[in-house]
Amino acid sequence: MIMHGTGETVPVSIGILAGGKSRRMGCNKALMELNNETMLARIIHSLSGCGPILVSASEKGIYEQYADNIVYDENRDIGPIEGIRRLVTESDSEYVFICAADMPFVNADIVTYISQFISSDYDCFVIADEEHIHPLCAIYSKRILSAVNEAISEGRYRLTEILKRVRCKYISIEQTKLDKKVLKNVNTREEYIRLSFPVVFAVSGYSNAGKTWLIEKLINGFIGSGYSVGVIKHDGSDHIAYADGTDTFRCMERGAVSTAVYSDTAYVLTGRNGSCEDLIEYMKRESPPPDVIILEGMKGSKYPKVEIVKRSVWPRSEADPETLICISTDCISPSEVKCPVFAPDDAAGIFSCISDYFGIGGEVINKDADYETDQD
Repeated sequence: MIMHGTGETVPVSIGILAGGKSRRMGCNKALMELNNETMLARIIHSLSGCGPILVSASEKGIYEQYADNIVYDENRDIGPIEGIRRLVTESDSEYVFICAADMPFVNADIVTYISQFISSDYDCFVIADEEHIHPLCAIYSKRILSAVNEAISEGRYRLTEILKRVRCKYISIEQTKLDKKVLKNVNTREEYIRLSFPVVFAVSGYSNAGKTWLIEKLINGFIGSGYSVGVIKHDGSDHIAYADGTDTFRCMERGAVSTAVYSDTAYVLTGRNGSCEDLIEYMKRESPPPDVIILEGMKGSKYPKVEIVKRSVWPRSEADPETLICISTDCISPSEVKCPVFAPDDAAGIFSCISDYFGIGGEVINKDADYETDQD
């Protein structure tokens, strides 16, 4: 049940289109996983509080484990217009919110927002932004059915045919707090990979083990592969940008919660309660956020990591083995650990291993680059 703009409660069902052929992806997108959950299950969980859920399918035996109410295409191979027809027909509610099973970020907020505009003056209510209209993020009433049946009988299967034949209200998302991410659908393998961005991992090891050298090579590798990179460095001395005697230090000593120092090209923000997690979240909110976030240090953290183990510095691995992507070492043999092992100067191999770990691919780093250790 959804409250619309008049203050009345209007029953709305949820219809999820899962009958597409996923030709560009090459496999069933609805069953692809994101954070250990299929996209279809993710949407069902997200929208379960909005109303009864129906899933449209092209055939039986695919989605029955995910939902009790499955409707099946009667007109085969004509696209989402048939799924909409079947969902709206079989719904017990006058209004049905329609989305696609490849929209993993759709949520209850967008359903609530569209529902505020429900009125008998219109037959469907469709989200629009500055670039597109989104007929697969919309609420349709049963009043559209005659127009849908007419379009199908004429062989006109594009969703715009529905919108042209009924009273349609276009609803802007531009001036809301809603994230446009809710409108995102996934069509290609590259788009699917980017759903998990930013990927976060650490390069860990003691001082002078080679962390900075490796991070620099990894940055070059990711940028060369088309990804943007952010780096977060931990300073164990806890004297970041406010050494004794500086104005920043004096302000912090007087009790300032945080301070910022800036120029025309850069700034440093410091505070007593900051954490690595805070900085990661800050980077994620940037527009656009980096695709890859590399942490320097953090060997005891939960994050996946490359650990650098050097005989002359500290000859043993100290990271949780479950968090290791690989080890860069001159003293540990592959038989001693469960993860891949690389020579200290094999930045290309390490980059390839990281890329494979996150499933993001990448080009080979220049193997001729000079290897040097950190000076930190």
